[in-house]
Amino acid sequence: MPATKDIQDRVILVNAQDIETGTAEKLEAHQKGLMHRAFSIFILRKSKSTLETLLQRRAASKYHSPNLWTNTCCSHPAPGENLVQAAKRRLKEELQLVIPELTAIGQFHYIAHFENGLTENEVDHVVIGWHHAENFTPNPAEIQACRWISLTDLHQELLEKPQEFTPWLKPALAVLEAALNKST
Repeated sequence: MPATKDIQDRVILVNAQDIETGTAEKLEAHQKGLMHRAFSIFILRKSKSTLETLLQRRAASKYHSPNLWTNTCCSHPAPGENLVQAAKRRLKEELQLVIPELTAIGQFHYIAHFENGLTENEVDHVVIGWHHAENFTPNPAEIQACRWISLTDLHQELLEKPQEFTPWLKPALAVLEAALNKST
């Protein structure tokens, strides 16, 4: 079911096993630190013999984690919305990117507290897809920059400048790499 704007402003509350327990308005969930479902998308490509992922730098106007680098796209499925449908919706909204095939590869739970008093308490599903072209257009309300980076270089930057990245990127990357290692 396509999510309407009112539904998109709500998140799915879950318990530690990712079982739905209700819904809440998105801002309220972040103000109260309520556990909710989210997703983090990695769009990948092979560049020569190197695996790269597309990163985005969050817009300065984001209500938390502004100006930080993160995975290609992240958000929350709306109540009643399938995870992959939600991921496709957000890729289109944030990057004008249509990826026909996305795959959920795992999940993790994290809690992050922000200076503005908001809290992320998410069961975050990691979703991947493949794209080889440069035909995407970042939505400036969401994204201020994009770049392709090798996983090796991303690890190096996370070590050298962790303050420049969102708190969920590192655990999401661990899920991605565990899935990639299983498939090789």
